[in-house]
Amino acid sequence: MSASAIERMKFDDALAAFEPVLGLETHVELGTASKMFCSCSAEFGGDPNTHVCPVCLGLPGSMPVVNASAIESTIRMGLSLNCSIASWCRFARKNYFYPDMPKDYQVSQYDEPLCVDGYLDVVVATDDGPREFRVEIERVHMEEDTGKLTHAGGDTGRIHGADYSLVDYNRAGIPLIEIVTKPIVGAGELAPLVARAYVTELRDLMRALGVSDVRMDQGSLRCDVNVSLAPPGEPWGTRSETKNVNSLRSVERAVRFEIERQAAVLSSGGRVGQETRHFHE
Repeated sequence: MSASAIERMKFDDALAAFEPVLGLETHVELGTASKMFCSCSAEFGGDPNTHVCPVCLGLPGSMPVVNASAIESTIRMGLSLNCSIASWCRFARKNYFYPDMPKDYQVSQYDEPLCVDGYLDVVVATDDGPREFRVEIERVHMEEDTGKLTHAGGDTGRIHGADYSLVDYNRAGIPLIEIVTKPIVGAGELAPLVARAYVTELRDLMRALGVSDVRMDQGSLRCDVNVSLAPPGEPWGTRSETKNVNSLRSVERAVRFEIERQAAVLSSGGRVGQETRHFHE
C-alpha cells in the first residue's frame, strides 16, 4: 500500500491529542581494513562473493578471532558518547533464518555490551531560538553485518513478488556497532527534528573520530526508527519500528509519518499493532 493511501491525521492535530515517544537504533559499519572475525577485506564493493572465507561463511571447523581495531573504534565511540566502558563484554548468537546470513545466526552483543549509559546533546532550531535536547544512550554494542540481497523482478524490489533473489556475502561479517537510545520523551512537535539532529550529530561525530565513513547511500549508516503515541499523562503506547532508514531527511519523515499514521488509528478507535515497517520515499 502506498503512503498516500494510508489514512493519516494532520501533524498539528496529532500533537494536540497525543504525546510521541521515540527510540532510535543506529547501525554503523566500522571503517576497518578487515572483517569482524576474519582477515577478509571489508572494502565496499568488489565482485560478488569474492571477499569471503570459511570463517565469515560459518563453515564447520572455522576459528573466528575478534578484530582488535573494531573494539578500539567502539570504545572510542563510547567515550565520545559519555558512556561507561565495560571491563569485559560477551558475544552471543542471535538466531534467525534468512538468506543474507550464511551461518543462520548473527554474532552480536546484547546482555553485556561494551558501552552503556551515555548521552548526546543535540540542538534544534525553533521559532524561539536554538533549543538543546539530551538524548540518553542505552548501549553501544558490537555485532557483524549481514550479506546483501537483491530481489529481481516485481515492482517493489522486495522478496515478495520477486522472480528470484541473488545474495552477495561480501558484506557479511563486516564489523558493526549499534547505538541504541533510551526512550526520547518530551520532544512534542519537535520530535522529527530531534531525531534528525541526533542522527546528524552521530554521523558528524563518527566521521570526526575516523571510525566510519558513515556513507548512508552505501548503507554504512542506517537507522531503525521506533515511535509510539499516547494521550497526555497516560502510559506509553505500542511502538512501531521502521527499519533501515538511510538518509537524514528520511529519518525526519519516518517519525512524522508514524505520528500521523498512529494518531489516525487511535483517533478512530483502533489499536496500533507492534510491527516492523519498511520506509519508502
